[in-house]
Amino acid sequence: MAGGKHILGKGNGRRVFGTAKVGDRGQIVIPKEAREMFHIQPGDTLLILGEKETGLMISRPEVLSDIANQIFDTVRKEDK
Repeated sequence: MAGGKHILGKGNGRRVFGTAKVGDRGQIVIPKEAREMFHIQPGDTLLILGEKETGLMISRPEVLSDIANQIFDTVRKEDK
């Protein structure tokens, strides 16, 4: 891997940023490259979702809010 960087998933907006070890207090460190790409700053709130079969997903809460609003808008249009 060139420069120790992961290259899996490059090209379609998906990336593998590496791994994170869970500390004694249950905390993980988000890799710097990921924090920079997604503009994650200290104090930001992140939403943690999980499904037993597929694993965890970390997102900004507003991303899911936007998706929920799109769904509700679609339902309203279909009801008219």
